[in-house]
Amino acid sequence: MTEHVDTKSGEITEKAPVAAFLASHLNGRTEEELSTEFHTLLDAVRAHGKKGSMTITIVVEPPANGVESAPLPIGVESAVKAPKPTPVKSLYFLDDDGLPVREDPRQLAMDFRSAPATQTFKDA
Repeated sequence: MTEHVDTKSGEITEKAPVAAFLASHLNGRTEEELSTEFHTLLDAVRAHGKKGSMTITIVVEPPANGVESAPLPIGVESAVKAPKPTPVKSLYFLDDDGLPVREDPRQLAMDFRSAPATQTFKDA
């Protein structure tokens, strides 16, 4: 617990550290899930050499029916933006209709044929 001094009243109050809250939320399940996502992010950054990010959001709702002594629903959400591998690209040409084709439409085509196979050799 950390102490907090209210600047208006001078009153000292105890505040729970957010890390302790995350560690205990849902009996530790939230901390386990966040740790798994964090390590997935670390692995992706190491594998792809690009930056990534993880955002943790604590969502606090007001008490039900505005009753002051009612419990507060608190949830934890996370979003991971892990880097992905750079997609492999292939080169294409545009034909007269603007369609992508693998062969250059301006290049003359040459007919190739297989040479006959022979087992005899000429002496030089």
